Amino acid sequence: MAKLAIAINLGRCIGCHTCANACKMQNNVPDGMLWNRVLTEGCDVIDGALGIYPNLERTYIPVACQHCENPACLRVCPTGATYKDDKGRVEIDYDKCIGCRMCMAACPYNARVFNWSEPVRDPDFNYGDKDVPVRPKGVAEKCTMCKERTDRGEEPMCVICCPPGARLFGDLDDPDSEISRTIRNRDGFVLLEEQGTRPQVRSFK
Repeated sequence: MAKLAIAINLGRCIGCHTCANACKMQNNVPDGMLWNRVLTEGCDVIDGALGIYPNLERTYIPVACQHCENPACLRVCPTGATYKDDKGRVEIDYDKCIGCRMCMAACPYNARVFNWSEPVRDPDFNYGDKDVPVRPKGVAEKCTMCKERTDRGEEPMCVICCPPGARLFGDLDDPDSEISRTIRNRDGFVLLEEQGTRPQVRSFK
């Protein structure tokens, strides 16, 4: 059984937001919503900095669904719309989602967004992968680890498009995979480990 995962080299991330935009285009994400965000550690604004000029520093932290082994969102979903699939990804059955937003309240990573109104796109048509389902008004949505691509044996779009190559994709259940070796050798860690969700998205420096 596979356990698909992404590992992010924070030392390579340059905060360009290419991952966020590539994700948006691949997955037909409407205006005003992002599945993938790049935060600046210690700052309340995007692309902020710590320190006093000219002695400034930035650490970028990409954040999306962590595809947790023990997902808080799944435990609180009253309809079973949130589920773990056979490849370890946390997914949403949009037909079962009733828009209660319990999953959004439970997620410690603030990884989900909600369609409050009819989705708006510019240009005014659907774009991205033809196999990605179009989400209606009134459902929660989030990173799917590019389920349609990874089901075809391809890598997620954020991994493909990252200019400095800061992202790795692979199977954590395979100890010989590049992602497993990198996490072992580079002291991989998870965000908010104290939450006990056991994310499959890892970070390293």
